[in-house]
Formats: sequence, C-alpha cells, structure tokens
Amino acid sequence: MMTMTTMMTMTTTRRRTTTMTMTMMMTLMMMITTMTNITMLLVIETIMLLLLMTMLRLMMRWRRRSRTRTRATTTTTMMMMMPMMTTMMMTMMMTMMMTMMMMMMMMMMMMMMMMLMMMMITMKTMMLMKITIL
Repeated sequence: MMTMTTMMTMTTTRRRTTTMTMTMMMTLMMMITTMTNITMLLVIETIMLLLLMTMLRLMMRWRRRSRTRTRATTTTTMMMMMPMMTTMMMTMMMTMMMTMMMMMMMMMMMMMMMMLMMMMITMKTMMLMKITIL
C-alpha cells in the first residue's frame, strides 16, 4: 500500500517537497493502522486534513503564479488527492470496526472534504472557461 502510494506521488508531483510530505503522511497512516487508540487516530486524522488543506492552498497559489500550465496543475492536484483519499478510506474502515459513532464523524468530515473538493474543481473549471473565452 505504502509503496504504491509513494510511487503514485512520485509519478504525479514532479517536485521533491510534495513527494516528501506525501511519504510522511503515508508513514503516519501506516502507524495509525498499527495503533488501536481511537483518540490518537482522530487527532492524526485532523492533522492530516489540515495538511491536506494547506497543500491544496499551496497548489492553488502555484497555479495562480503560472497561468500557462493551468490544466496540468489541476490534474496534478487531483492525482495527489487520490492516494490521500484511499488512505483516509482505509483508516475510516478501521474506525468503523472499532466504533460507529467515530465512523459517523469521519463520514461527516469526508463529506465536507468532498464538498470542498467539488467546489474547488468547479471554481477551477470556471476560471479555465473564463481564460479560454478571454
């Protein structure tokens, strides 16, 4: 699992810093799967979400900087999101095995994340359309 995700990130990002962060995240996830403490898991999950958001923000900024490679950057963001989502799903499955309440909370968080992602995608598409029209 871990090797797969790292490979994916290596292929998608092209930059060393992002790949490093992703690998760190993956290691964290693996540690979480080995652990049984739910509270710790939740804490790490929140940290992960925060990191994810910051990464997205950075990507957006980078996109603003380079107006030429807009489509490429959007694809990279999506590709970067994919392994993260899968790992989060895995952790969620683990939590479900432990408790249902936690699962519900996680689901809510995931839904929020998905909504945010959709909004971001729509915004990006709109921007692209505007650029094309102009």
